[in-house]
Amino acid sequence: MAQGLSLLFIVDPLEALKAYKDSSVAMMREAARRGHDVWASPQPSLRWRDGKVTATAQLLAINGDANADDHAWYALRETGEHELSTFDAVLMRKDPPFDSEYLYSTHLLEAAERGGARVFNSARALRDHNEKLAITEFAQFAVPTVVSREPDVLRAFQAEFGDVVLKPLDGMGGASVFRVKTGDPNLNVILETITQLGSRTVMAQRFIPEIRDGDKRVLLIAGQPVPYALARIPKPGESRGNLAAGGTGRAQPLSEGDRAIAAALGPTLAARGLLLVGLDVIGNHLTEVNVTSPTCFVEIGQQTGFNVAGMFIDALEAALAR
Repeated sequence: MAQGLSLLFIVDPLEALKAYKDSSVAMMREAARRGHDVWASPQPSLRWRDGKVTATAQLLAINGDANADDHAWYALRETGEHELSTFDAVLMRKDPPFDSEYLYSTHLLEAAERGGARVFNSARALRDHNEKLAITEFAQFAVPTVVSREPDVLRAFQAEFGDVVLKPLDGMGGASVFRVKTGDPNLNVILETITQLGSRTVMAQRFIPEIRDGDKRVLLIAGQPVPYALARIPKPGESRGNLAAGGTGRAQPLSEGDRAIAAALGPTLAARGLLLVGLDVIGNHLTEVNVTSPTCFVEIGQQTGFNVAGMFIDALEAALAR
C-alpha cells in the first residue's frame, strides 16, 4: 500500500457537503485512514499565472466516524496557495452543472497536467464526455434517442414513440426532466421551456418502463465494475429514480445485462483517463455516462458491506505507482 500521498480534492464548499452520504467524503475518509494527506480546494480558486496552475488549498484533519454530523467530519489544519503539480494527485469532484466555468476549469486542469499534475478524472476526458451525449458512442445499448433543439423534430419523435422523456444536456439529479405521453396538452409549452424557444439542445428518449425496478447506478473503477449497483426506485407517482428527486436507493448485485455494458465500456473509458465512471442503466439500456462526480459509494457500502471507497483508493494508488 502506498504511504503518505498528498491528495487534493476539488469539491463544492466543504460546509455544503452532506457527509453522511457524500462519496467525496467517503474517499477522503478512506484516504486519511491509509495515512494520506487530504487537501480540499474550491473550484473558483483555480488560477493560472506565468505557466503555473495554483489553487487555495486547505489541509484537512478527517473525522473517520461515519456518524459525525455534517459540520464535524473535518477540521482545518492549514491553508495556503499551492501549485497543483506539488500534489501526488488532484481529484476533480466538483458537481455539475457543466457550465462555462466548469469548462474553463478543465482547461486550467489540463494546463496543470502539462506542468506535471496527475488529475483524475483527466481534464480532457471530463471535457470530451458530456454525461448525456456520451451514450451516442455506445448506441447499441441505448433506446431510441434524438438530440436536437428544434421543437418540430422533438415533436415528431414524441409522436413516433408516444411516451418519451425529455432532458437538458447539462442537468443533474433529475432536474428539468419531463415525461410526455401522447395527447399531453402541455407538450408545446414543455418543448418551448426545455429548448428555451429552440435555442438549447436537448435529448429525447423513448420511455423505459423498467424504471419501475430502478434507475441503476453501475460504478466503474479503473475500468472494472463494482459488483453491486444502486437501483434508485422512483417514489409513487414519479418517473424519475434520482435520489435528489425522492427516489429510494436499493443496492443489488449486477445483472448479466449490467455486466455486459460494463465490460463493453470499461476498458475504453479507463484508457481515456476516466478512473471513475457512473453508468446509469435502466433495464438493459444505457441512459447516461457520468464522469464529473459519480456517487452512491456510501449507499452501496452501507447495504452490502462492500468498501467502494477502498476499491477506488486502491485504483488511485495503483495509477500513481505507474
